[in-house]
Amino acid sequence: MASNNPYQPAPLVRITHPAWSKQAAIYQINTRQFTPEGTLRAAEAQLPRLKELGVTILWLMPIHPIGEVNRKGTLGSPYSVKDYYGVNPEFGTLDDLKHFVRAAHELGLYVILDWVANHSAWDCNLTTEHPEWYARDWKGDFRPTPWWDWEDIIDFDFDQPDMRRYMTEALCYWVREVDVDGYRCDVAGFVPPDFWDTVRRELDAIKPVFMLAEWEARDLHSAAFDMTYAWHWNDVVHKIAMGQANVDALRIYYSWNEKAYPRDIMRMLFVSNHDKNAWEGTEFEQFGDCLEGAIVLSVISEGMPLIYNGQEAGNPRRLAFFESDPIDWEPHPLGELYRRLLALKHDNTALWNAAWGARMVNVPNNAPNQVLSFVRQNERDKVFGVFNFSERPLNVSFPESLHHGTYTDFFSGERVTFDASTRLELDFWGYRVFVRVDSEQRDKN
Repeated sequence: MASNNPYQPAPLVRITHPAWSKQAAIYQINTRQFTPEGTLRAAEAQLPRLKELGVTILWLMPIHPIGEVNRKGTLGSPYSVKDYYGVNPEFGTLDDLKHFVRAAHELGLYVILDWVANHSAWDCNLTTEHPEWYARDWKGDFRPTPWWDWEDIIDFDFDQPDMRRYMTEALCYWVREVDVDGYRCDVAGFVPPDFWDTVRRELDAIKPVFMLAEWEARDLHSAAFDMTYAWHWNDVVHKIAMGQANVDALRIYYSWNEKAYPRDIMRMLFVSNHDKNAWEGTEFEQFGDCLEGAIVLSVISEGMPLIYNGQEAGNPRRLAFFESDPIDWEPHPLGELYRRLLALKHDNTALWNAAWGARMVNVPNNAPNQVLSFVRQNERDKVFGVFNFSERPLNVSFPESLHHGTYTDFFSGERVTFDASTRLELDFWGYRVFVRVDSEQRDKN
């Protein structure tokens, strides 16, 4: 029975996250570049490898046919959608997509599609069938999103109820007919939140889905999205790596994450994605010697880590966005780093997502401008992380006692005990992750 007390707290989050997302990491597939063939069938052959890597959610970049009018480059942008009910023949057929999803499900993986609700291609079938569904410029012509160089697309008008109904039914089609598990929604903040709220209700009536918004906004979590982008986290860590900020900037991010966002939500942490790689630089360009520490932090701090295809192979290139530019797949230490970290995240309940996991608690240290240290713990597990985000070695001490106890150093396997006298030597850009020993012994017994 609803309370009549106006002062009774009301939860902001009114959706239920699918149970399979609690330990999940997400992997982005740029189908065009993922294999030499650039097809869904070829990508399907890589699913066992992705399972072994430790990811749970596979995000397929848009699979729809691409517009030809005002196309950029030879093959065009996947975000210029020509037909919301079609599959891009460059990638294969509808049956190929269904086969990919079934194969992923058999391995315990989940598939979300990239969805472009804000705009379509100039030659989308809707421009002739329903021209009234599109926004207009001051001359009365179709228009791209204002102020951006997105000349290959034109905006929808979300004041049109029939357009909203069409878009919602199209989203439901792929869940119902192909059995996809949700969506990553492009520029979600350019679309009214009440549209997404309706979409989530419709999709959840078919099956539990996972929704990722390409946006940073608290209210999108209320009734539509499980996870939003942590663009600010990426920007802050990049600035620290480039010597343009210190660790206080990260504390500000985590403070906002804890206080301005509801507890039971997920933020997506990443060191690369298709936008960053194509337009701003590879993770090596963006993070330099800080890269490994940034990756480790993306996995063990609050949030869900993203791997962009090719990171696990140490891809050194900015992949061409409008052309075929296949990844060179080679073994690389970053792949093993991700595999080990994702296994830790999967098994250690303190590192789980949303309210399933534990909050980060700051552990003060004697070098606050250079070192981030924190604990995540619950009644079952405890993890202590220490990161030197500076270009010089540091001898670090911790004046308080939250971190005290006996741990295993996650990377070396050594037994370590922390008490009031313990100091920690950290190399420049160094990091250490400690896992509480008693939780390990409990699991063995």
